Amino acid sequence: MEARKVVRLVAVLVAGAVAVCHAYRTVSDEPATTPGYGPDVLHLRGVRDIEFGDTEQELLRRGELHAEPASACGPRLTDPATVSPVFADDRLVLLWASPPVRTPEGVTAGTPVDRVEAAYPAATRLTAPPGSYRYDGLLAMQGDRAYLFLHDGRTVRKTVAGYTDYAKRLFDEGFGTC
Repeated sequence: MEARKVVRLVAVLVAGAVAVCHAYRTVSDEPATTPGYGPDVLHLRGVRDIEFGDTEQELLRRGELHAEPASACGPRLTDPATVSPVFADDRLVLLWASPPVRTPEGVTAGTPVDRVEAAYPAATRLTAPPGSYRYDGLLAMQGDRAYLFLHDGRTVRKTVAGYTDYAKRLFDEGFGTC
């Protein structure tokens, strides 16, 4: 075999080996797929160590949920105190949040609606039924999870996160005074 052919063959093999090694980097070379959120950040998995899908019993056992519900409003978290859970079939499906708790994009009650629309450009506008005393909404969906921002046309009044179906149902059917 000619020397030139051997050198060319070796160069091709080395280039192929480098490409394969690059394609199969180790997990530690990859950036984390799940960002670390601060304690006052409501995200589409939940808040702190509280995740959508957790049961009331799990949260009670871990000390994340008060054993006695607040008056007529139902269960409440021990911390953050400004986040209220909603359970369906014993599973956490929604979280209502008030400041200082915010989304990863910084949205919370009091955020201007135009800033929410800039942070969530694909959000769906929802209009409250005429004559109701309910807020309009912006629904920012990502798979089976969503943020629901209830607003008065100028600023966010309520921030909700959880399963998309429950957020839609909350908007469509309304909510209580808690």
